[in-house]
Amino acid sequence: MTAVVADFDVPSGTAVNSGAANVKSKTTLESNICQCLGFEFLSVSPRVRYGNIKSRATLELWMSCKQATSEDRILAHSDRRADHKTPLEARVSGPLAGKVRVPGDKSISHRALILGALAVGETRISGLLEGEDVLNTAGAMRDLGAKVERTGNFAWKVWGVGVSGFAEPGAPLDFGNSGTGCRLVMGAVAGCPITAIFDGDASLRARPMRRVLDPLELMGARVAGGGEGGRLPLTLKGARDLLPITYRTPVASAQIKSAVLLAGLAAPGVTTVIESEASRDHTELMLRFFGADIVSAQEGKHGRKIALTGQGELHGEEVMVPADPSSAAFPIVAALIVEGSDLVLPDVMTNPLRTGLFTTLREMGGVIEESNVRGDAGEPMAELRVRASKLRGVEVPPERAPSMIDEYLVLAVAAGFAEGTTIMRGLQELRVKESDRLEATAAMLRINGVSCEISGDDLIVEGKGHVPGGGLVATHMDHRIAMSALVMGLASDKPVKVDDTAFIATSFPDFIPMMRGIGAEFS
Repeated sequence: MTAVVADFDVPSGTAVNSGAANVKSKTTLESNICQCLGFEFLSVSPRVRYGNIKSRATLELWMSCKQATSEDRILAHSDRRADHKTPLEARVSGPLAGKVRVPGDKSISHRALILGALAVGETRISGLLEGEDVLNTAGAMRDLGAKVERTGNFAWKVWGVGVSGFAEPGAPLDFGNSGTGCRLVMGAVAGCPITAIFDGDASLRARPMRRVLDPLELMGARVAGGGEGGRLPLTLKGARDLLPITYRTPVASAQIKSAVLLAGLAAPGVTTVIESEASRDHTELMLRFFGADIVSAQEGKHGRKIALTGQGELHGEEVMVPADPSSAAFPIVAALIVEGSDLVLPDVMTNPLRTGLFTTLREMGGVIEESNVRGDAGEPMAELRVRASKLRGVEVPPERAPSMIDEYLVLAVAAGFAEGTTIMRGLQELRVKESDRLEATAAMLRINGVSCEISGDDLIVEGKGHVPGGGLVATHMDHRIAMSALVMGLASDKPVKVDDTAFIATSFPDFIPMMRGIGAEFS
């Protein structure tokens, strides 16, 4: 269960009437409030963790007891979602128009917090994604001894503890739904002489961690507990004397690569990661930006070889987080399929290892124009203008998968509205995401009248230029399925309904109001 962050600002010695007695201790007050609201009181510290909100009424009562920050509200939201599903229906809308900035990139947000915590000095972050996944990473950094503070809307400061400087946490590190946060922090913890318990929600507990744990164990970390495939909850014991290794990743995975490199910060000598297919390079770029000695070179036709010299010092930096291309994918596809749309999205990251969707949509005939190209923290960004377009089916090569692995769901929606067959090859990684996204995507299409087929690890969609719609889509606690289905409903013949939108908050908390603001019809 995801914890709720609470800080009752009541000075010690304040008399507060609690039933028949005056409560003179802040600790006693907190404990009594917890009992009244259905929480279990777990600790006495400035950052107290509570769990098990019993009802929405209880949540609202808790909110009324304090001036909750946005961090409190997003984290609290996750504790009520299991019992309070929030279905939503999307229907044909008029043209989508306007200029909107989607949230900060989730990958960069996670890494900025983690590297800020491993650096010496102060790191200032602007544009941080304040979704639940990233807030759980921020909480983990606090639990590991870094000082993490929200200073304004999307503005944060991190005071780091240095490489190998994490302190042993007093409670399990709860990553909620975030596989990225969990796997990257495993790498960072592996290089510290501490023991930490890693846990998450039901969806994260179902996802295997073994591919990350294997190289970390080769470096000297030790794993205890855990289910089949290294599933959470599990205990990771970091190594005091970590070993540098040369590791060839079994699949193109930025999470495996990043975990090894973050662990390698604490190892003497050179830690090397070799990829047959290059994955996202955000970790390498940001490590270099924070001062790490890291070199990346071409390896074969499509691969990369990354060498990191360990036991150097990272220095706090100022990081501007660009808009997330994975989040931008939803309004982009919506604008392409809704007749008459003309939409502008500023500051979108255009790292070539993240823009496979943009390349594919342009091949399909989509009009996506770039302007105001620039960069920050090693990451390129641009303003995108998207206009409604007549799409055609294409074949997407398997080597493009690492650059758009999170976008195949909404690409499948675009393929349904295209004329002709779209073949997406090499999608095996979709089977180990928040859900089996390959099967879930096919189910989303079929229930809305789109003919499709899974052949091995390929998805084949037969586009007819329109989508019948009318289906109820099972989201499987997956935020991207929910958003993709809602985009589909904006242009389908009949409305499309999703069974739950609560998990959208993990990556795109303002998705629904933002889409409504540009003309989307949700009810």
